[in-house]
Amino acid sequence: MLAFMKIFALNGTMAFGRAIADELQVALAEHEERDFEGGEHKARPLVSVRGRDVFIIHTLNGSPEGSANDKLCKLLFFAAACREHGAARVTAVAPYLAYSRKDRQTKLRDPVTTRYVAQLFEAVGIDTVVTLDVHNLSAFQNAFRCATVHLDTRKLFSRTIASLSGPERTMVLSPDAGGIKRAQLLREHYERLSGKEAQLAIMEKRRSGGIVSGHLFAGDVEGASVFIVDDMIGMGKTMLRAAEACRQRGANSVYALAAHALFDRGCEAVLAHPAIDRTIVTDSASPFHIPEDLLRDCVTVLSSAPLFAETIRRLHTGVPLAALSGDDE
Repeated sequence: MLAFMKIFALNGTMAFGRAIADELQVALAEHEERDFEGGEHKARPLVSVRGRDVFIIHTLNGSPEGSANDKLCKLLFFAAACREHGAARVTAVAPYLAYSRKDRQTKLRDPVTTRYVAQLFEAVGIDTVVTLDVHNLSAFQNAFRCATVHLDTRKLFSRTIASLSGPERTMVLSPDAGGIKRAQLLREHYERLSGKEAQLAIMEKRRSGGIVSGHLFAGDVEGASVFIVDDMIGMGKTMLRAAEACRQRGANSVYALAAHALFDRGCEAVLAHPAIDRTIVTDSASPFHIPEDLLRDCVTVLSSAPLFAETIRRLHTGVPLAALSGDDE
């Protein structure tokens, strides 16, 4: 059955693509990418895609391999080329989906870039978009008219919390109001997995003119193991702010959990900060461009390749997806 499937991984996401292909016990399909002077580029499949179920893996975070814009264009153009040459179905697998943060108007004449990106995906004939832990699930689902598959990190992070929690109380903390639902779902899944109780904590965060403020803190973290959960880590300031607040209130240990390790310039000081015992991320935005010793000493990377591989298998064979996130449990 998998013989009718073609999986491509574009440059910059090749190692992640190989990990998914290895899980599926298939080989990545061959393709060509060329960059031209002036910034233009071309990508094409080197095998026939006619009548095939095509999956294109490309994570869309900016990196030395290319900006988010470059990666987005390459994914769109490659998907269009597959559709042009007879692919029966095209699925874009974008573990990190660029522009998902700009999902609403917060200032006068603001763009709603999430919706514009969705329109681009639809315009080139992409049938399904698969991604992991978007910034705002409702905005993501409402932006796209093509099929969407939203995966989350509940299972991965629940197992990690269970392995790190000691005899003290376990707290799952959202560093801002927008992440409360994410923290609630993780707490509930951890309780089902471990059979132990966990509590929820929330910190206020407001941003205006580039200045972050807000000091309200709900939750008793004294003597607890605290797991701060967010969808991404850029410079890490939000995580550090929450971690320091937990330490000031007597937390026994503090861990930072995020699906997408964007690791923007300047994050090194946050990753090594004593307020955070360890930062735990997935490989959705790999390869990482931080010093190897810092990665080894301060960061735990969980593989999301098995989750994406199983999603691709189920999409290709028509098996329901709900159990992947624990919704059927």
